[in-house]
Amino acid sequence: MDKITGESFSRLVARHEKLVYTVCLQLVRDPGTAEDLAQEAFLSAYLHRDAMPPGYERQWLCRIAANKAREYLQSAWHRHTCLPGEEHLPPGQAPPAEEAVLRRAGAEEIASLIDGLGEPYRPVCRLCLLAEQTPEEAALALGRPVKTVYTQLSRGRKLLREALERSGNDDMLSP
Repeated sequence: MDKITGESFSRLVARHEKLVYTVCLQLVRDPGTAEDLAQEAFLSAYLHRDAMPPGYERQWLCRIAANKAREYLQSAWHRHTCLPGEEHLPPGQAPPAEEAVLRRAGAEEIASLIDGLGEPYRPVCRLCLLAEQTPEEAALALGRPVKTVYTQLSRGRKLLREALERSGNDDMLSP
């Protein structure tokens, strides 16, 4: 068996990098993680290049990539902290626990600010921003014209944005 040189391994990487990335992406479903795992797979392949069976380089690299992705998913499952309502999400797909907690805390602050809004903005913002209804659904529920609800929602968002800017959390409310 010929000794694999750095140059021949570079050609091997160039020839199979898309395939290895695709194998990782199919398993982990996250482009960034798939890139990292593809790099780990090639590093592992390089370190164990003497064990590569001649003529089966492609299959060997795919097996290493699949193993790296499976190892990642198994370790992510053990590290993952599920919050109530996230049990159905596969490992690696659920947001980190601290991110979800911050998002919920932000939602609580926005709900508190919406409760502080005066009429006619409070009910419109509650329905559209908290209950995630469309302005059309909110108009029907409140018995108001749709254009009026759009205007009240826009003005309510502006008031909320100003309140969030005063509290230093202006990035929580999307336009």
